[in-house]
Amino acid sequence: MAILQKIDLDNKHKNPQGIEDLVKQIQIYYPSADLDMIHKAYTLAKRAHTGQYRKDGSPFMCHPLCVASILADLKLDLYTIVTGLLHDVVEDTSVDLDTIKEQFNDTVAFLVDGVSKVSQIQFKDTQKKDSENMRKMIVAMACDVRVILVKIADRLHNMRTLAHLPPEKRLKVAQETLDIYAPLASRLGIHSIKVELEDLAFQHSDSEAYYSLMKQIDSEKKDMQKYIAEVLHILEKEITTQMNMKVEVTGRPKNLYSIYQKMLTQNVDYNEVYDILAFRVCVDKVEECYKVLGLIHSLWKPIPGRFKDYIAIPKQNSYQSLHTTVLGEKGKRIEIQIRTHAMHILAERGIAAHWKYKTEAWKNKTTLDNETLKQFNWLQDLVSLHRQNRHSGEFLESVKIDLFDSDIYIFTPGGDVKEFPKGATPIDFAYCIHTDLGHRITGAKVNGRLVPLKYKLRNGDTVEVITSKNQTPSEEWVKYCVTSKAKSKIKSFLKMEGRKRALEIGQRLMEKEMRNENLKIEDILKMPVCIKYMKEKGINTKEDLYTQLGYGKLLVKDLITTLLPEKKKEDGDELDSSLFPIESTQKKRSETFCPVIVEGLGNILVHFAKCCRPLPGDAITGFISRGKGIVIHRQACHSLLSMDSERYVDVQWNQDRRIKHKHIVNIRVVSHDVPGVLKNFSEVFAEQNMNICNLKVSSNKDMKAVSIFSAEVQNLKQLQMVIRSLKSLKNVISVSREGTTT
Repeated sequence: MAILQKIDLDNKHKNPQGIEDLVKQIQIYYPSADLDMIHKAYTLAKRAHTGQYRKDGSPFMCHPLCVASILADLKLDLYTIVTGLLHDVVEDTSVDLDTIKEQFNDTVAFLVDGVSKVSQIQFKDTQKKDSENMRKMIVAMACDVRVILVKIADRLHNMRTLAHLPPEKRLKVAQETLDIYAPLASRLGIHSIKVELEDLAFQHSDSEAYYSLMKQIDSEKKDMQKYIAEVLHILEKEITTQMNMKVEVTGRPKNLYSIYQKMLTQNVDYNEVYDILAFRVCVDKVEECYKVLGLIHSLWKPIPGRFKDYIAIPKQNSYQSLHTTVLGEKGKRIEIQIRTHAMHILAERGIAAHWKYKTEAWKNKTTLDNETLKQFNWLQDLVSLHRQNRHSGEFLESVKIDLFDSDIYIFTPGGDVKEFPKGATPIDFAYCIHTDLGHRITGAKVNGRLVPLKYKLRNGDTVEVITSKNQTPSEEWVKYCVTSKAKSKIKSFLKMEGRKRALEIGQRLMEKEMRNENLKIEDILKMPVCIKYMKEKGINTKEDLYTQLGYGKLLVKDLITTLLPEKKKEDGDELDSSLFPIESTQKKRSETFCPVIVEGLGNILVHFAKCCRPLPGDAITGFISRGKGIVIHRQACHSLLSMDSERYVDVQWNQDRRIKHKHIVNIRVVSHDVPGVLKNFSEVFAEQNMNICNLKVSSNKDMKAVSIFSAEVQNLKQLQMVIRSLKSLKNVISVSREGTTT
């Protein structure tokens, strides 16, 4: 049977007009369903949303009804459809989770809670809020994947009605859809929704390109329809007559976003994109797929390098099909996909096709068999990422990377296939197999040849990992990885090792100070004042205390003088000029005279990095250093690139004008080597009231002198003024601040 699919570029859908339309949808695939639950959920949602309206003016209840209809299209179980009807009641109405538990059950309440946003929490910026919403959703869907199915259906209907939102909001939602929800639908194997989400997001994220492309395709619609009908007729006739098998063939243009991506990646115009048309052949048996492939290649010449066998090597989302691109009728390139009917159902509905809605299993929280869950084990990887990555920006970016389809397939020595994104290295491969294997990797053999850890794997490589018991991960490895699983495992290991080292350092510092003061640690820890001090600092154990000391978050001297004031020496312990005790931002700013404020941390030493020598006015970042407190770097400092980002802290310059701290900065002046030039330099520094602490001068054969001044400055503005003055002098070639990085 040949099916000529209508070329519909408007993405119009028939929405359910009421509960009866939804009931009819469910009865088609689930005749014995308990529909009382559906009616009950609809009644509760309709009553709760009374008086609420959408941006287009329609009653709000239209939205949950449409979401439930999308879930019914996927042939999902009743609990999921009920959740679709109730997914906004907790967030937007007075109905709470206890009410849902009472009227339905714990499972429905869990699903509704998983879909609801973390709206009760106040966030400083939208990125943190988006990240926390994503964290909550990922944790919930790892327990029950139906959470994300409801969320995707919710997003799909919101995208269908996005035109009624302001332009800025439309752009944000559309980009989030392309970054998160369309890739999620793809990973779950729900191709039909993935394609629609992409086209709708494309329409609102780049409307000019969207409508331009739609206009070009629309102008060729009649010719396309005629050509598709011609190819379908040939395919059906040849397959049925020559192979005597039942077959279903369909054809249509590829979705707009897919065509647009080809234009971007190939850097060509629409007229230069050749494989715009796609055809699908569905048969009954797997062996028939390969027979049809041979017939097609005898009819039309295949394009070299454009054949993919996803039946032998399925995608990570279980997608199976044969893909080939051929020079079809009239020399046009066409893509043909060949699969069984069962494979097609899985391709369109993905994980939803596995759902056991006809059995009692759907009453349990997890309604997928173990084999199916293994195929979607990337969900657990995302949960692991959530646990190990606390930085909002990094977490969202890692999720986006992990959600996109893999590009290369790598073989284990035993012949198993693993998927990776392009740029993956043996380190990514090792951590994919097992965390311990990743921790101990020293090298790898790729196709029998030794390669370094930073070697970029290629499609079809066979990888054998070489390990050593003495090997441990290093910070350098993070640069070589592309998968968030490998990155998070490495960072987690380094964090644990850092904590161990901090504990050892803190213990040594404490023991040394105790010996100097002729005290015993055990006696100090039993003191009521010490117990109170530790409780106030959130320190629960002796080990936690040592760790805080090792990281520099607490100072042994401060601890002793706090617990035993009589032990404080009369002359005191003066800090180095570059070290300052940091006051908590909970204190009034007028009470602190430290040049830097650390958000949320108290009693920490701050040290200004010598590699970049930051000044007030520079953009800065704090780094928790072992034993040195917090080291302040300029944000552009190259040293930060090799440091553990999990130990970054937010810092800012203290704007209190009473702070008169002088910062040392190195200024490099290149000039002609003539008499009197140093005198002129000194006069400039004197005019700016800047003290020169040190001076190094050298000259070369070209009669050029290099003078490096170490001078005291108050802030970036003063430094810029002196640099401008130096540049204006006669015989000066260049002036620069040392430690400047790009």
